[in-house]
Amino acid sequence: MLTRNEDAKDKRSWCGLNRPEMEMKEADAVIFGIPFDEGVSYRGGASEAPGMLRANTKCSTPSTEKLAFYKDFNVVDAGDFTAESREQLFEEVRRFVCGLVKDGVRFTMVGGDHSVTIPVERGINDALDEDFGIIHIDAHMDMSEELEGDVLSHGCTERRALELEHSSSSDNFFFIGIRSIEEDEFDYYMKNHINVKTSYVCYHEGIEAVASQCIAKMKKFDKVYLTFDIDALDPGFAAGTGTPQFGGLTPRMALTLLEKLFTELNIIGFDVVEIAPPLDPSLTAMFAGRKIIQEAWGYWADSLGKLIRK
Repeated sequence: MLTRNEDAKDKRSWCGLNRPEMEMKEADAVIFGIPFDEGVSYRGGASEAPGMLRANTKCSTPSTEKLAFYKDFNVVDAGDFTAESREQLFEEVRRFVCGLVKDGVRFTMVGGDHSVTIPVERGINDALDEDFGIIHIDAHMDMSEELEGDVLSHGCTERRALELEHSSSSDNFFFIGIRSIEEDEFDYYMKNHINVKTSYVCYHEGIEAVASQCIAKMKKFDKVYLTFDIDALDPGFAAGTGTPQFGGLTPRMALTLLEKLFTELNIIGFDVVEIAPPLDPSLTAMFAGRKIIQEAWGYWADSLGKLIRK
């Protein structure tokens, strides 16, 4: 069930951009949360991220790191998805996202563990009659057939997307920041061509070169979805996440990557997942996620002529 609490109705939320009275079809972007973390294989806590992010966007402004402003960018907070079963939850998210994509509405999802990207990608697939691209920024590939017996685990996100009609080839995917791999993922990786740039490669080749290679591969898709697992960042910059991996992307690498991708590609939606506030009292991962959302919205606002520069 999709419900709005008081924070979701608060116009101060999301940097003062929240327009609770506006129809979703009229919004420049719709944001919603999926406070679910039962798909994790290690540490939980990501279910608290949507609420924590909402509360901590009331004290932030709709501005970018380049000191541009986008106060006229209209966001509708649709609230959070909850359900008694994962099956029901995933189906409701799938239908909701399908509706947004059919209406041409850009959207942002806040997880939750990475399994909640599964119904989002299913919804995109249902709405389209064409192939779409998926950019997966993460420490992990999430390409396991199953993890601990769970085929809907946060470690199976993109394997499930491979089963979809419009993202059924490994060429539909581009992985960035990877630095950990499961045994069955390794088998798949060895037997198939996969567009993957490890964190090691991002450092040694340079993040701009990696972004350019990603854009070159994704340009053939008219529509692209971007999923950002906060553990793509080095844990020194985002400690509050369930499965951190040392040696990750720096904040500057991440922001440069987003700049190039959002400028050059038609990203119709994105998510930020795996932020686990209970695992980090200083909330570094939460603040990183907030910045990612603000910068991405800045690029969307720019595409609509709603970014004010000096």
